[in-house]
Amino acid sequence: MLNLNKRNLIVVLATVLFVFFLSGLIPSLRPTVINTLKFPLTFLSLIGREVRAIVFYHRNFIQYDRLKNDLGILQQRLNTFEEAKLENARLKELLALKKESPHKVIAAKVIARDPDNWSSIIIISKGSYHGIRAGCVVIGYEGLLGRVIESGSTTSKIMLLNDPNLSVSGLSQRSRQEGLICGTLGNSLIMKYLPKDADINTGDKIITSGLTLAYPKGLVIGTVVGIEEEFSGLSKYAVIKPAVNLSNTEEVLIIVQ
Repeated sequence: MLNLNKRNLIVVLATVLFVFFLSGLIPSLRPTVINTLKFPLTFLSLIGREVRAIVFYHRNFIQYDRLKNDLGILQQRLNTFEEAKLENARLKELLALKKESPHKVIAAKVIARDPDNWSSIIIISKGSYHGIRAGCVVIGYEGLLGRVIESGSTTSKIMLLNDPNLSVSGLSQRSRQEGLICGTLGNSLIMKYLPKDADINTGDKIITSGLTLAYPKGLVIGTVVGIEEEFSGLSKYAVIKPAVNLSNTEEVLIIVQ
């Protein structure tokens, strides 16, 4: 039976080769031969493709899995490089501010947030060992950030400007109108105790007036984004957008005496 099958296969191959040979010698037969063999050849091509897919499936799967892992590693490295680039840019700005500041300052990183006061208390990487004590004023390169309320040996706790327990005297840089800046636990501050006829407008830059103990004069607090009347109608208050992004601060400067 095996010899018979081999013989039949040889006969078929010989016939096909003979037909191709005749089509080469006789051009008029070429279209007929091509049309006759078109379907079998297409069918054999499809079968060959499926067979190759089955044979190489495992190898391709392993190669795909390896490439996927390599892509993940490269993506992680890219993210690491991007974080380093952004951190270097922030530190460069902070270093420039440190050099230009008329005050003695210490740089520190934000390492945590207080879970009990997530939006208004941060913890930094330096403490009393580095010369930081409770009451020190904290700034970012955009402006005033808050003040130290607790100092351990190597870490300190900072109360941010938006905490209602923190207040600082401020004034409009344009009109010199003074008021008391207080936190709201939100993304804005309130400038209180403004007379009804106070000269203050949206867009005014608000800075520290120097009247609050420990806060140097001229630190940027924020910008007026709204003016509202008090319920009594006898005074008004201004809504201030902080100069520093209080929810997204990663490095700070602490002013020390």
